[in-house]
Amino acid sequence: MTNNYLNIYNNLVNLTRNKNLYQNLSEKDTFSDRLTILLFHFCFFLKRFKNEINKDEMQKIHDFFFRQIELSIREIGYGDASINKKMKNYVNFFYDLLSKIDKWDDYQKYHKSTIIENYFVNLKDITFYINYFDKYWDFLLKSSFNSFLKGVINAKF
Repeated sequence: MTNNYLNIYNNLVNLTRNKNLYQNLSEKDTFSDRLTILLFHFCFFLKRFKNEINKDEMQKIHDFFFRQIELSIREIGYGDASINKKMKNYVNFFYDLLSKIDKWDDYQKYHKSTIIENYFVNLKDITFYINYFDKYWDFLLKSSFNSFLKGVINAKF
């Protein structure tokens, strides 16, 4: 099953590598920007499939996802003490974001822009990100969970 989780993680990372997502940053993108976008993708993913997949399975996906992030941080070269601190911050960040994304459908454009502004420091065009995540949400609604398990998805939105 770990291979399936790796496919989910790789699909979300692949979505995060979309160059258009970084053209609207006012400065050069950072690891933090990329991680923020990855966490946005993951939150929407969890929101979409939380009612279709049992809680144990979702917990395993969550745990695997954050283990992969921790491995990435280790590869950058951070020490154990700083990794623990960073992971705690990222997990707190994630749960804060998840609580807001869970109500995304209910929000008007203004509230969506406020959410995005709170998580990014250097954006040129917030409307781009609102539209992008709305389209991503529509894409997820049309996608099945199995499509994320079976290799690389072809996302065009």
